[in-house]
This record gives sequence, structure tokens and C-alpha cells, in this order.
Amino acid sequence: RGYLDDITAIGPRTVGSPENEVHAVNYLLQQIRAIERESTDAHKISVDIQRPTGSFSIDFLGGFTSYYANITNVVVKLEPRNGAEHAVLSNCHFDSVPNTPGASDDAVSCAVMLEILNTLSKSSEPLQHAVIFLFNGAEENILQASHGFITQHEWARSIRAFINLEAAGVGGKELVFQTGPENPWLVQAYVVAAKHPFASVVAQEIFQSGIIPADTDFRIYRDFGNIPGIDLAFIENGYIYHTEYDTSDRILTDSIQRAGDNILAVLKYLATSDKLAKSFEYRHGNVVFFDVLGLFVLAYPARVGTIVNYITAAVAFLYLSKKVLQPKTRAIHNLKKFFTAFGLTLISWVCTLVTVLIVAVFVSVVGRSLSWYTHFYVSVFLYGTAAAAKLILVHTLAKKFFYKNMNEQYLGDIFFDASLMIWSVALAVVTQIGICSAFICTLWVAFPLLAKLMTHKEFSQKGATMKFVMMYMLGMFVPYLYMMYLSWTVFEMFTPIMGRSGSEILPDVVLAGLIVVITMILSSYFINFIYLVKSTKTTLITLTTVFVVTLILVCSGIFFPYSSDAANPKPKRVFLQHTSRRFHDLDGNVIKSDSGIWIIGFDYNGISHITPHVPEINDTIRTPCEEQAPFCGLPWILPVHFMFRLITWSYIGKLLIILSPPVDISVYPVSTGPSHMSLYVRPHEGSALSAWSLGNGMPVASLGGDYFVFYSHGLQATPWRFWVELTAPEKHSDGIVSFAIAAHYFFGEDQKSPQLYDLLERFPNWTFSSGWSCTYDLFVF
Repeated sequence: RGYLDDITAIGPRTVGSPENEVHAVNYLLQQIRAIERESTDAHKISVDIQRPTGSFSIDFLGGFTSYYANITNVVVKLEPRNGAEHAVLSNCHFDSVPNTPGASDDAVSCAVMLEILNTLSKSSEPLQHAVIFLFNGAEENILQASHGFITQHEWARSIRAFINLEAAGVGGKELVFQTGPENPWLVQAYVVAAKHPFASVVAQEIFQSGIIPADTDFRIYRDFGNIPGIDLAFIENGYIYHTEYDTSDRILTDSIQRAGDNILAVLKYLATSDKLAKSFEYRHGNVVFFDVLGLFVLAYPARVGTIVNYITAAVAFLYLSKKVLQPKTRAIHNLKKFFTAFGLTLISWVCTLVTVLIVAVFVSVVGRSLSWYTHFYVSVFLYGTAAAAKLILVHTLAKKFFYKNMNEQYLGDIFFDASLMIWSVALAVVTQIGICSAFICTLWVAFPLLAKLMTHKEFSQKGATMKFVMMYMLGMFVPYLYMMYLSWTVFEMFTPIMGRSGSEILPDVVLAGLIVVITMILSSYFINFIYLVKSTKTTLITLTTVFVVTLILVCSGIFFPYSSDAANPKPKRVFLQHTSRRFHDLDGNVIKSDSGIWIIGFDYNGISHITPHVPEINDTIRTPCEEQAPFCGLPWILPVHFMFRLITWSYIGKLLIILSPPVDISVYPVSTGPSHMSLYVRPHEGSALSAWSLGNGMPVASLGGDYFVFYSHGLQATPWRFWVELTAPEKHSDGIVSFAIAAHYFFGEDQKSPQLYDLLERFPNWTFSSGWSCTYDLFVF
């Protein structure tokens, strides 16, 4: 904890700032030298300060190119006295996003790594392989420092595996949410060594699908270094991730100890493993892995999982076919009844989904989106009760009108079989697609089938209802328990993300959809009870009452989305950029200039909750999209324009800001300015960008067709020189290409103007307002 407190005490550590490039680096070096002095003779410690310059393209956030100059890495190698040919890498980053202390993201990981270095260096037992500790200084600039290390540092060639320590929340348990690619032995290393395992291939497949708008250094090591690894992240309390509340006191000592125990054990295991030296020989297929309530991890090769899945599905299909097709004289009758129940189950799911999503859209339209953001139980009372009530209603109506006077036990039996059929089909399809998370379907086929076979006699005997229910519930215990555990993890990760996912996505629709899916899964083998019980009237009335009351309360606005509670804040995120814009014509003349404060609300509610507190915002000018300018003439720091509705706000008034150093771009592209700049390129009609000196030489367009380049530099850097090559038509009276450059002043005396300070002071305390000054200059060539 001492390391963590010291690092966060430095303050926000933005790339290029003295806090990041000098103070944090000096602190790390001081601690590393102290550790080196106390190390045993069994080890040799080498330290290197790397300041790489480079460029790469990435398809993250719609695709863009990154350029970095003179950023900082602190690299430490711990190896046996006689040296080592192979190494395992442990990676953290000490930089933070602007205006935040960055305790969880990622100072705590660097603190853990320092303690692990200290522990390993004091051991009298030599390691078989080297351990390289990379304290990287530019991860928040979209993975720049890891790219500089893995592509340019001489030690990188010896690395055979890595562990990346990240955060998507503040404290709690650290989740293994990515492994590989392939290399099942690496997962087995975690399974064997980790003392407090928490891992899920479900998280890996969700993250790698791109549903979550985030990425980590794992991607750089995998794609640019071709190295397998393990990606861990804290996921608890993501509400204050990347905010001013991400302070060291919010991370429990138990959480730090737990992470340290796990990572030390896994690193030590890898550093003494014979497999590390030949890691490429063990690259054979993916692996299915998941922890059981945090007690232990089950892991097995995906090909084994495929065999198990197909066998389980085949057994279920055999059971169903034998049951439906015998006796032969009633086969057609049984098939009709079976597929009717199958169809009714699917119809009930579709009706439930549509109904609940309509409610979610209604709540969003009336301006009550995110009412559950601070009070999660509201979402359960609103969407969970609506989902359960609709499911029960559809089947109650079917029982009353469609299955009138039919045997209840027969109906219960056939609807169980219909649910089993749905899960068996899902299992076969998901396995065929190659999704490792198919093991969940296996649980929902195997255990219910066993439960049914165990309770068959009790089910057919009169007076044995209680015994049947008890045995049935016991058989269902494993899939239900695991599903509840998995659901907690999913909601723990996804609910806070809805507060920073932009204004294009309806968060209520996303969360309502998740709740409906969970409800359908958990109710799939209890639909048959609707046909077994005498009446569902009381249940329906109770669920409907809870839903209606909650909906009325939500629409009344009683559940405010955000919280400034000191112990557990859940702030609204707002970015404010005091912007000066200048638009130049082909001759270099300024044809338009303006200045204002651009306000971006980072969730679906935009700034609607803020305007009552700062009435002047209601009188501001809506800035239209400058159609002729790249990215609408707005100074995006990253190409996330597609995440926001095209309504931007400019604080009224001509606000003069004088910045130093000013941005300059000459006829031959040479740019000077602050440590963070964004370059936008738009070829004019008939022109095409064919090559440039950035990335791998092949231009990568962002969503919308413009080209986006993210630039950053460390403490000192020479002017940024680059070239572009275009094909152009013979006649180009209006030029062939537009260049725009936005300069962002994230720290120092130029960060906030008096006008920006004044506005930030007036924002309510339940907001996290991150503000800075920037410029946007458009040039035509």
C-alpha cells in the first residue's frame, strides 16, 4: 500500500507532463534501486529507461493510426546470476488519464509489481528464467508504450509469455478475462499457481467481440509481438474508473494482497517452468476455462469441450426422440404436441423480449434513462418483474385457452422436454460456431436431464409432489448456482459501462435485454411448473403490481441516476473543451474563426440533468456540423464521434484563449504543439490517400471515411514531421486535401482558462467534469 499511496500522491500522470515523465519515473527508479541494494546474490537486476518513438495502426474505436515520440518506459530485468535466455514479462502502466489520480488504473498494479520484484529479489532460490517488469508510461494514449517496448527494446526478443495487469474498476477481485492466443499450458499455469482464482472464458469472448469499447496492452503483445499471455483486470465498482474518485483509499488492502498473491505465484511458476522456453511448441488450440465460485478453476482444451458438448447434445436428442417417437402409434400426435410446446416457448420468449424492450424505450423517451444507475434494484423491479410476468402470462393463457382440460402432468412433462430441446439445439449450434462459452449450454442440458431421470418415478406417482420438487431443485442446483454467479459478474462489469458508453446507445434497452435473457435462462426449466400449478393469479398480480409501481416511480423522477455519496459515488461523466477554431482557405487566409466551450455528456442523458444547475447552457448556440471539415470541425481527442448523437453544445460568448506553444502546421507537414494532438485528413472528391509515413505506410480510414492520427510525445520532442501521398484529378481548383489538427492542453497553466474554471465550479457535485483547453485548425492544400 505504501507504493500505491506514493504513486497516487504525485497526482494525475498524463503523458508529457512532469508528473508522468519526471516525478513518477524518479520515484520508480528510487524504489527499484532500493530493492536492488537489498537483493540476494542469487539474482542480477538490470534497469533501463526506454524512450521510444514509433507509429502503428489499430482497428480499435473504428480504426485510427497512432504516433508517439519520446515517451517513457521503465524496464527492470530480474534474472539468475549467469543470465537467462528466456523471459516472462509482467506489465503495468503508471500513466493516468487527465484529471484523475489513477489508483486502480493502474497505479495499484505497478505497486503490486514493485512488491513482487522486492519479494523475488530477496529469495535465495534462483529462477530458471528471467522476469522482465515493464512499468510503461503511455498506456492511456491507446497502448503506445507497450508498442514501443515490444517492437524496439532488445529485451523483448527473449519474452516467451506475459502477464498484463489492468483495471476496469476499482479494487475487488482481479478477473482473468483474456488468455492466449491458444497456448492451453498458460491457462494451466494459472490454474495450478493462482491462490485465489477468478477467471472466465465468457469474459474473454465478450471482450474480444468488441461489445465493450475498451482494449489493453494484451492486444499489442499478441498482435505485434506474437506472444501469448494472461490479461487480468479489477472489475469492481467501475462507476469511478477514470474519475477523480479513483483514489488509493478506495482500494482495500485485502484486494491488493489477493492480487499480489496470485500474480507472484503465477510469475514464479512461469519463471521456473520448462514449458516457457518452448512456448511456441505448446500452441495447440484454445482452452475452455472458468472458476467455480472463486474456489478453483476448471480448464480443458476446447477440442475436448467440443467432444463433451456433442456427446451431451446427442444423449439429449436420443432421450427426446425415444420419448416422442414411442409408441409408434402415437408418434405423429406426440410430435405435434412437442413442437407446439417448443414453438410456444420460443413465442413466449419473443413476446417477453419485445414487451420489456418497449418499456425500456418508453422510459428512455420520457427522459428517465439510467434511473437504475445508482439503485440497481430498480432495474430488477422494473424489467425483471415485467419479464417474469409476461412469461407467466403467455403460458397461463396458453394453458387456459389452448390446452383446456388437458392433463397437467402431461403438459408439465412436454414443456420440460421443449426447454431441453431448445438448450440442446443451442448447444449444438454454439459448439459448431466454435464458441468456448458453449459449456454453459452443456450445464443446462446435462444437469436438467439428470434431474428429470432422477425424478421420473416421483413425477408419475400421486402424492409425491414435494419429493419431486425437492429432487428436481437439487438436480437443477449446479446450473442455477453457476448462472447466478456468472450473472453477478456480467452485471458488475456492464452496469457501470452504461454510464460511459456514449449517447447513441440506449442503456435501458441494453440492460433490459440482459435482464430478459437472464430471466429466460433461469425460467427455462420452470415454465413447466406453470402447467403443473392450479393457478398463477397471485404471482401475476404481485409481479404486475411491483412493475406498475416501479414504472410510476421511475417516470416521476424519484430515482435520480447519479450519486455524490462520499463513500460510494456514482458520478455523471462530462467532458468540457474550451475550444478555439480557425478555418483556412487554399491561400492560407482565415475565413472563419470562433471560440467556445464544447460540452459532452458521456451517457445517453447528455447534459439534460445539468442544465437546471447551469441555466446559461440552455441559451447556448448549438454548433452545427461543419460539413466541409474532417470530423465536423470538432476537436475529438479520439475517433469516438460515432458514439454520440450529432448534437454538440458551445458555451455562448466569444471566449479568447491564448495558448503556448501554439499549434503550427506548414505547407510541408511539420507540426509543433502540446504533448497531445489529433490529426484529421480528408481527401477531396476525386483525390485518394495512397500512402503516408505513418503506421505501416498504408493509410487506415476511420468510420465515416476521414483519416484520424493520434499523436503524443514525452517531455521533449522534435517537431513532428510526416508526409502523405495522394492521387489527384487534373483539375482541383478547391484543393486536393484538407488537414485539420486539434491540440489538447491536458496539464500545466494552459489547461484551464478562467472561463472554463468558472463553468466547472458551477457543475453539481454528482458530476465528474474533466476539462481542458484545445484548438482546431483546418488547412487546405
